[in-house]
Amino acid sequence: METALTRLVGVRHPIVQTGMGWVAGPRLVSATANAGALGILASATMTTDRLRDAIREVGSRTREPFGVNLRADATDAGDRVRIMIEEGVRVASFALAPSAELIAELKEAGVVVIPSVGARRHAEKVAAWGADAVIVQGGEGGGHTGEVATTVLLPQVVDAVDIPVVAAGGFFDGRGLVAALAYGAAGVAMGTRFLLTSDSTVPDAVKAAYLAATVKDVTVTRAVDGLPHRMLRTELVDTLENSGRARTLLRSVHRAAGFRRLSGLSWRRMITDGLAMKHGKELTWSQVLMAANTPMLLKASMVDGRTDLGVMASGQVAGVIEDLPSCAELVAGMMDQAAAIVGELASGGASMRA
Repeated sequence: METALTRLVGVRHPIVQTGMGWVAGPRLVSATANAGALGILASATMTTDRLRDAIREVGSRTREPFGVNLRADATDAGDRVRIMIEEGVRVASFALAPSAELIAELKEAGVVVIPSVGARRHAEKVAAWGADAVIVQGGEGGGHTGEVATTVLLPQVVDAVDIPVVAAGGFFDGRGLVAALAYGAAGVAMGTRFLLTSDSTVPDAVKAAYLAATVKDVTVTRAVDGLPHRMLRTELVDTLENSGRARTLLRSVHRAAGFRRLSGLSWRRMITDGLAMKHGKELTWSQVLMAANTPMLLKASMVDGRTDLGVMASGQVAGVIEDLPSCAELVAGMMDQAAAIVGELASGGASMRA
């Protein structure tokens, strides 16, 4: 199925696996790429040395195009961009809007730039700065999210920009892909659906928690880092929501210190990144520290398997996913289902039943 996305990045299918911290590592990314979709390596939780090694590991596992997700506001974003360019990465994706200068540097090196956005005005801004495409995530998506549903946000963005738009938030099968294409998108991006594959390195106990979840078990909370964050509701989330400020701050400092040791970042660097996150948002200093400790809360679940100590970012689709296919099986199944639906629509079968 050829679309503006497949032509832009050179993949066979208009499907993107998003860059999830602690989840989107070399094994998942390479499996996605080999399945014909676009795999995105998550770099925010990696040191620069580990990033280079991870890129090379993906390259040793696949000859297909893949991308790297970056934090545009990180103080070492320039260093990470240079590593990507040196290692020949095809696509750069961003959770926050990169600067016009960063976009220009990547494009000059032949890297495709695809920021993620959650509002029409953000899409218009990065498009004006030269972004090659955008991923637009509606409120159904996992992790940090907004309030506008994909079905409302997507057509707004499609109508506002002249670059390919990839739809995210609420997608998990071929029906969603066809719906997104009908809205004018060039493909879909999925996080939770790829997390719940056999190629994902997330511990089995954590996958089981996702599979057992209902739609009601997926919630949005500000208790983790002060920003709307969609995740599975657990006892830890309940505890964070009901804890006083002093207790929350103490826990945040402890976990932030753990992330500092793990990542090799200095306190100065972490404070600088915290200031960047605080900029333009009404966050208290306690919330800034909570934001600094979020990677450790995610690691506790996604790496260590401690669902009692960590948080589990999740899209609403966790409530309807019941299996753990391989990436190859997932992508092939989606494309087969999408092709069947398109064929049925073309023959008039769907309208006859309606």
